[in-house]
This record gives sequence, structure tokens and C-alpha cells, in this order.
Amino acid sequence: MPVLAAELDRTPVEATTVDGQKVRLFPNGRWEFADAAKAAEAQKLAAEYPENKTRPVDSQGIQVGGFGRVIMPGDKDYNRGSLNPKLR
Repeated sequence: MPVLAAELDRTPVEATTVDGQKVRLFPNGRWEFADAAKAAEAQKLAAEYPENKTRPVDSQGIQVGGFGRVIMPGDKDYNRGSLNPKLR
């Protein structure tokens, strides 16, 4: 069955690695194991790496070298804008 390019943009592609493991390849470059148990184990292992411990998507702010602040939704300072009266 032929696959249209438009379908590839939305759905992952099933593939097999050299060592025979089934994986799903996503259009954005991400991949995951097709087996749910292996996928859960890989996510647990990936969560331990520091580069994967980033701020949540909904938060605001930045922390560089331990300085700065990450503001979560619900905080009184979330989405408050500038404190400069000329910019309000």
C-alpha cells in the first residue's frame, strides 16, 4: 500500500533497527520503542539525564548558571509583564 507524503507528516513510521528492535520514527526527529515496556524503561532512563531536566513548557523565566527564576502558572508573578511604567 503506498504511503502519501501528507500521511508521513502526521503519523510515525514503523521501522526496525539493525539489531531487530521495532521503533517508531516521528517527523520531528524523535523516536521511541514500539514495545510499551521498552518505551517505559527508556523514558525512565532518559529522565535521569540533566539535559532532559528542563523547565516545563508552560513556565516563564530562565535560569542560567543557578541565577534567575522559573515562574510556574498560578504564581502571582506569572504573566505580569514589565514593572517599568513606561512599558505598561
